[in-house]
Amino acid sequence: MNTSRTFSMIKPDAIAHKYMGEILTDIIKAGFTIRAVKMTHLSTREAKRFYAEHEGKEFFDRLTRFISSGPLVALILEKENAVESFRTLIGKTDPLEAAEGTIRKKFAADKTHNAVHGADSDTSAKREWSFFFAEREIE
Repeated sequence: MNTSRTFSMIKPDAIAHKYMGEILTDIIKAGFTIRAVKMTHLSTREAKRFYAEHEGKEFFDRLTRFISSGPLVALILEKENAVESFRTLIGKTDPLEAAEGTIRKKFAADKTHNAVHGADSDTSAKREWSFFFAEREIE
């Protein structure tokens, strides 16, 4: 079995609407193992550092304001083909385009308030989880 890891965040909108438990249940039922979990609240400055690759894009300010608007839960998840499997589980960025049964279809309001983040590649996953976790915090 070729397991790999990915990074995810349960975003402030999902925390505010009390969806965290249901989202974690969906993740575990889909066969992911949680290797690290942390609830935190990013400052706007930290959010801008985390999303630096998007600086200059039309959604950058809206995204960084939103992600720093409340607590979030950072996760490192493990499963075979973790990045691809997780992106399938969460669905498309726009919940109107997300497949039935996906996390975003069930819990997202719009493209920004879309409940969860999932890394788009193995390289991004490692860079993103390194932002939140020290090596000693990863199981």
